[in-house]
Amino acid sequence: MAKQKKTAITPTREADYPEWYQQVIKAADLAELSPVRGCMVVKPWGWGIWENMQRVLDGKFKETGHENAYFPLFIPMSYLEKEAEHVEGFAKECAVVTHHRLEPDPDGGLRPAGKLDEPLIVRPTSETIIGEMYARWVQSYRDLPILINQWANVVRWELRPRMFLRTAEFLWQEGHTAHATEAEAREETERMLHVYADFAENYMAMPVIRGEKTAAERFPGAVSTLTIEAMMQDRKALQSGTSHFLGQNFSKAQGIKFQNQTGDEEFAWTTSWGVSTRLIGALIMTHSDDDGLVLPPRLAPAHVVVLPIYRSDEERQKVLAHCEKLKKELEAQSYGGEPVRVRMDDRDLRGGEKNWQHIKKGVPLRAEVGPRDIENDSVFLARRDTGEKVGVPRNEFVGTVGNILGEIQDGLFQRALELREQNTRTIDNLDEFREYFTPKKANKPEIHGGFALSYFVDEDPAVEAELKKLKVTARCIPLDQDGESGQCLFTGKPTTTRAVFAKAY
Repeated sequence: MAKQKKTAITPTREADYPEWYQQVIKAADLAELSPVRGCMVVKPWGWGIWENMQRVLDGKFKETGHENAYFPLFIPMSYLEKEAEHVEGFAKECAVVTHHRLEPDPDGGLRPAGKLDEPLIVRPTSETIIGEMYARWVQSYRDLPILINQWANVVRWELRPRMFLRTAEFLWQEGHTAHATEAEAREETERMLHVYADFAENYMAMPVIRGEKTAAERFPGAVSTLTIEAMMQDRKALQSGTSHFLGQNFSKAQGIKFQNQTGDEEFAWTTSWGVSTRLIGALIMTHSDDDGLVLPPRLAPAHVVVLPIYRSDEERQKVLAHCEKLKKELEAQSYGGEPVRVRMDDRDLRGGEKNWQHIKKGVPLRAEVGPRDIENDSVFLARRDTGEKVGVPRNEFVGTVGNILGEIQDGLFQRALELREQNTRTIDNLDEFREYFTPKKANKPEIHGGFALSYFVDEDPAVEAELKKLKVTARCIPLDQDGESGQCLFTGKPTTTRAVFAKAY
């Protein structure tokens, strides 16, 4: 009987994908659940990934003319009530503050006191309070456009948390803009979608489909929601960024008015757009394997870890001095327009233990250096993406490190793209559609399905009823359509539109 390959992560992806995901987070030391139900503590390695994401995205926002600002965590309940569809969409997820102080109770504990005149909502998103401020700032067409982004935390009450994917409190950025014309606002909505897609593909190495959400999946209160959708390794979809054209809905509710060039009063046209720490979950599920996290180099907190190998104090001194020099030589090289990020791990741990820790954390390159390597002026190099291990001359490694990192980045993207292409099917038969999304094991579903491209007519109740049975959603209507005509898979109505359907997170 063939021996099963031993892996660092148990269970494997194939055996139990949801549990595998949790174990990768633990093994990579990214985060852990906090004492507050539904919330998480992001640990330094996880935070390093988020910092890199923030830094890149923040630069892209500023390149497109946006500025950062900050708005309050608390939103008066009356602000949410002004936009009926919006508040209905978030009402069940809102955390509410009703008192403003604590006082001792008779049993020696504490109790809330000082009831607020109006309850405050811990922001689930900031459209309403930002709209209130924009209404104060805008009087004339000369005050427009307003292009502001906020890096913040938000709260959406989540009782079944999954770290980085669904937590009660999470981190994100939310852009909010106001414009004088509909065309300008629609252009902004599309521009930011493409910023997100560029980041996903060129930094996260994660291929995405750019599309528009269906009416059922649209952001509450929006006229149109654009989205990027990615396929995870279990073939489920993950919404990875959204950009919303809000029309004049919020500006009418919040009174964002301006005098146009002819002296007439108009309501502004607004947008909002955001991505969150969910992107770390996307990164894990797109690239990682049964030995732990796999990171695309452009977002890895460290590109290379240098591992000194020695057996005595005398060897230690010599090897550490050599490794420090190697570290500096590597840091003088560049990758992706930035210095190569290098860490040296000289902790007093066994070499094998250190090695596995960095494998599980997904460091793209590991360079071991011992006395023999110094004699040969070489390093023993290991790649995280392929597992390849080879001795290479030190100068060759230093001179080509940027190229190797580029190969890893491109290879991860191609691997993810191949997975998506192999598991995307054009389906024009309802029985085939049902079979595609029905697992063989109902009690413990195996990895199945993928993306289905099918003709579709939006806003028909019959469609949603059928999809609900299968636990499938219309992820988006791709922006690129071939214009060919067919019949809606669910209603038989004529259409030229195909949508992407999938099970999703």
